[in-house]
Parts: sequence; C-alpha cells; structure tokens
Amino acid sequence: MPSLFVIQGRDQGSRYDLDAPTVSVGRVASNTIQLHDTEVSREHALLERSGDSYQFRDLGSSNGSFINRQPVGEHLLASGDQIQLGKTLLLYTGISQEMPDLSGEIDIVSSASKDDESRILHAVSQTDSSDLLTGPSDGQASPWLARARSNLQIMYRTALAVSHTLDIDQLLSRIMEMIFEWVDADRGCIMLKNERTGELAPRVRRHRRGVQTEDKITISQTILDYVVERNEGVLTSNARDDQRWNPAHSIVKLGVREAICVPMQGRYDVVGVIYIDTSLTPQRMLQERTTTKFTQEHLKLMVAIAHQAALAVEDTSYYKAMVQAERLAAIGQTIASLSHHIKNILQGVRGGSYLMELAMQDHATAIEAGELDTETATQAMETMQKGWKIVERNQERISGLVMDMLTFSKEREPEPVASELNDVVQDVVELMQTRAQEVDVKLAFDPTADIPTSMFDPEAIHRAVLNIVTNAIDACEDCDRREVSVSTMFDDGGKMAVIEIQDSGVGIAEEDLDEIFTVFVSGKGGRGTGLGLPVSQKIFQEHGGTIRVDSEPGAGSKFRLELPLHEAPINQPALIEDDDLSDSDVHGDTLAPTAD
Repeated sequence: MPSLFVIQGRDQGSRYDLDAPTVSVGRVASNTIQLHDTEVSREHALLERSGDSYQFRDLGSSNGSFINRQPVGEHLLASGDQIQLGKTLLLYTGISQEMPDLSGEIDIVSSASKDDESRILHAVSQTDSSDLLTGPSDGQASPWLARARSNLQIMYRTALAVSHTLDIDQLLSRIMEMIFEWVDADRGCIMLKNERTGELAPRVRRHRRGVQTEDKITISQTILDYVVERNEGVLTSNARDDQRWNPAHSIVKLGVREAICVPMQGRYDVVGVIYIDTSLTPQRMLQERTTTKFTQEHLKLMVAIAHQAALAVEDTSYYKAMVQAERLAAIGQTIASLSHHIKNILQGVRGGSYLMELAMQDHATAIEAGELDTETATQAMETMQKGWKIVERNQERISGLVMDMLTFSKEREPEPVASELNDVVQDVVELMQTRAQEVDVKLAFDPTADIPTSMFDPEAIHRAVLNIVTNAIDACEDCDRREVSVSTMFDDGGKMAVIEIQDSGVGIAEEDLDEIFTVFVSGKGGRGTGLGLPVSQKIFQEHGGTIRVDSEPGAGSKFRLELPLHEAPINQPALIEDDDLSDSDVHGDTLAPTAD
C-alpha cells in the first residue's frame, strides 16, 4: 500500500497509509492528513489515485510545494519522492515491485562438491582494510597521489566512525576530534538546525590544546547565511579583499584571519554547519613562516566530511523517528486491546450489580407493601447471591489482568525460596475447581511423589500455571468432551521438573502455534487479553525453563512446562502457605501442614 512518512517537521515519525481515491493534505483537521506546521496552508495539496500511484496537485498554497527540491504544481509520484510542504518533509513510498526469483540462476555448491575448486588466499577485516589506502611506502608515489590517498583514508575513517554511532552528540564529538587530527585549526564547532524554528544551535565546541578554552567562538552571521542559503562551503583568509562580504560584518572585524565554514548537506536538506578557524598573529607568522594555514584542499575535505556527518545525523534522526513510531503503535495496540478487555469486565460488573440492585428493590418493595414472606426473601437472596458471584468473578479478572500487566511490563529477578512444586500446582487445581464445575469440565491432578524440595519463586510459578490451567478450561467450554488433566514429573538426570497440562479442547492450528506467546494475540476473542501465555513463558524463562506446546485442532492441546530445579539447603524448611494451615494448627503448640 502506498504511504507517506514524515521524516522532518513537527509530525516527524508519523506514517500515513494511502488507501482512498483522493487524499487531502493541509493544516486543518478536515484534511485526510493534518500537518501541524504553521507554514502549511489550510488546504495545501491533493493526492489523486492514478493507477498504482498518486498524482500530486498543489491547491494554490501560500508557500508552494516542492518535490525533490523542485517547485511543482502537479506531479505523478514515484516511490522515493521527497515532498516538502512548509517545514515538513515527507517521503512517498509506492507499491513494492515483486523482485524476480533468481534462485534458479545462482547455484551455491557445498565445499564437498567437485565443482568447488576455490581456495581462500587472503582475508582482510574491516579494521585492517584502511591499510589498503596508504599505498606503497617506498617513496615513489607522487605528492598528488599521496595527498589523494591521505584524503581517501580520512574519508574512510570518517565513514567508519559515523556508521558505528547512533547517539548524535557522541557522533558530532567524534567528528570534531577527527577534524582536529587532520586539520591544523585552533577552534571549531558544529551547529545543527532546530527542526521547528530552523535556527542554528551549537551542539559541539572544541579548542586545540594550548588555546584558552574560555574564549568564545564568534561566528559571522553573514558567513552562516551564505553557507546555508547557497549550500556552499567557504574559505576566508582575508575578508578585506573579499567583495562578497559586507565590510560591516566582515570576519576581519571579529578578529579571525582564516575560517572554513561548510554546510552539512544530507539527503533531504542542510541539517547544520561545521565551522573551524585559526588566528595567526604576527609573531606566529614569523615563527611558522606562513600567512595561510587553510587551502582549497582543506575546504574540499571539510565539505566531504560534513556530508558524511549529515548523512549520519539524518540516519540517526530517521532511526529515532521509526522507534518513536513503533512505540506509539505499540502503545495504541496496548490501549486498544486492554480497553476492549476492560470494557468486557465492566459489562460483567454492571450485570452483577444490576441483579443485586434488582433483588434489593424487590425486597424493599415487598417490605413496604407488607408482603415480605419467606419465599420472597429467599428469591431476593438468591438473586443477590447470583449477582454477587458475577461481580466477584469479574473482580478476579481485574486482579488477573493487573497482575499480568505488572509481570510483563518490567524485568524482574525471581525470588527463590525452598518450596514444594506439587503443593503449588495442587493449590492452582483446587483454586480452579469451582470454575471447572461451572462449565462442566472435569479437572484432575496427578502428582508424582519424587520431586524434591527445591528453590524457585512459588508466587510466580503459581501465576504461570494458573494462566495455562485457566486457558485449558476455557478451551473445553464448548466441546462435547470436557477434560483437563494436570500432572507433574521429575527428570532426575536432567534435574528438571515437568508440569503437563492437557485438555480436550478445540486445539490450536499449526500456523498459529508460533504466535500464541506473542503479546495481545488471543484465541478467546473478547474474553482474552493475550497476556496470559506471554506472562507464563516469561516467568519460566526467568527461572531458566521454557514452555513447549503440542496441539491438534479438534483434539486438544498439551502444554509442557519445564522448570530446572535447584535443591534447597538442608537447613532451610519448605515454604508453608497460611492457607494450608487449619485453625488447630495456628492455635496449637506446633505448626504442621494440613492433611490433603
């Protein structure tokens, strides 16, 4: 599907899919695409479908429209076109063309094949490849060739530096360091354009060693305007003889004898400038016997370096915009999924509340009419109990949702204590028996007796097992055969405990098995959040284990939960939950687990 992606401007990172016959673009909300740019007209442009692409038409906008830097009235868009509207730059992407299948034209032979007669003679890493640019060291190379190789090596190192850095400030600092290695400058700075105002703002400043770092770097606005507007680098060594500069604003007045200022020209626009200068006092000129330090060769080199830096800045900005767009999309997906699920829970709460309110109204009406008898009171009580069960069930759903969100939203280290895995799993089964009976599902537990007391986080494992048992019961709800079996096993050789949860439910299609542990992917429709299985998998992975699934549509599913066990210290007793204690145990002289 064709699309527009904002790569520069206030809406940077926004993506708009083009699926309508006509798409209007402008500043007001009535447009199909609204741009929050004060330099964009209220109704700026119109895109009309033309075959597989779109015809762009300017609607008489105040500031005009530019495509690939050229002013246009109408233009048939091609994939990769850059559309400039005010301060907003958009990238048009058309329908992807299918690439031909070249698999039959390229044959990759194995090393054992008789056709493979190639042998590796030399290998060069990316780091070592810079030596290729130094040329022969026998002194036979001409000065021109030596200088060309030196410049090529500088550009190669610049390209390597910018390709390994995603932080703009670190990138610019590294660029300035390399400039001072290659150019004999006294001071320098890099200024980037503010995306909203277009003003240049300094980001990196540097002085050569031995020069006072407290000195301000004063730059002529005349030079900056010329460089940015004309997209040309300038070298100034004697401003009095240069008629392009206004003498009132000349660099001589600012006390700078030589300066180089170059634009950082990227793919789409000038993103900033690089400025370096040097000041030659009469004493220094006598000592060094030169009146100039910067040459046209330095200017060309600086222009090339600035271009590389600009491309890196654009790539970093584009990457951040993509991350921001993905983050916003993920937030939107999260809100949409959770809102839908919370709405269903609230509807359940509202239904239960309505039954309770209805029962109380009937009870109050019967009292006022003097007709309250045992049968009426009993009916009101039954209706109220039914409503309260609905409310209570949805309270559990809210609690489960919140716990899943907390578990999945942050990294946490398990808090292992000496625990009995069978006790944790049995508590889950007992907790879900009521739910299983409500939907007529037979829930059975078959524990093995040889799992030793071990170190794990019982609350987390309880949460993980509970999610999967709940899913298993829900999967059987609409089936003829409704059975869920939970069992535990112990692999003494691998020191691995296994919990198997098998159901006779609807099963999972083979193509969906890879997606079931993806966040917000649910097979329950409106009843599920899509968090249960990802949370369970996360908990077991935090313990060093995993969850495996074997399923067949119409025949049910089997979840195998594998948990590495770490034996508890001999002097540390197993954790005993309060729910496992009877009243006599609490008030007696000793504490002992209640019998099964």
